[in-house]
Amino acid sequence: MRRPERWGLGAVGAGVVVVVGLDLAALGEMDPLRRTISEHGLTELGWVFGLGVVLLAVGSAVIGLSLARARLAGAVGTLALLAWSAGLLVAASFPKHDWSVGPSLSGSIHRAGSLVAFLSLPLAALIIARPWRRGVRHPASLAAFGLGVCSVLYVVGMGVLVLVGAQEGLRWWQVMPLGLVERGLAAVEVATVAALGFWAAGRKLAGTPPAEGGAKNLA
Repeated sequence: MRRPERWGLGAVGAGVVVVVGLDLAALGEMDPLRRTISEHGLTELGWVFGLGVVLLAVGSAVIGLSLARARLAGAVGTLALLAWSAGLLVAASFPKHDWSVGPSLSGSIHRAGSLVAFLSLPLAALIIARPWRRGVRHPASLAAFGLGVCSVLYVVGMGVLVLVGAQEGLRWWQVMPLGLVERGLAAVEVATVAALGFWAAGRKLAGTPPAEGGAKNLA
């Protein structure tokens, strides 16, 4: 009860359950290979989707602040992790483009928030959990760093596909099964957040000293 990172992990887990539940409930009506997760925000259950994303964002922020309080994350890493949460909140608050109507301001804001979220989390994981930092040897921290690397490679791979497709005259949503690719990236990044949360909980439970001293730990 005294460890907020446990509440953070619980909120992250609850958010994942909500969104996955929506995906399962929509099977047969929405193609998960082509339709993105954010499509749920355009349905009558859009508020449920928003709730799931908000739970994920709040849980991630709690984990980030717990890491900072335990001196496991410095200013830059904490800000990057909070940027992930902020991007998720923006994406939850503004529905994506409804292409049956056309592009919208809301959809553009949604896209910007999603981009900030998906790019900020790998940066946060690489900075916070880098294994060459003094004292960073917890299995969960190494998992977070590895997942952060996977996220970076995932995003780079998507960018390469988009560039190759553009040379062939294809738009970015035509060069890959967008729904499947987005769900894969989301799974890797949520796993990264969970690993950071388990690191925060594990280090406190083990009673080990912080990785670096407060003023010296700037990242």
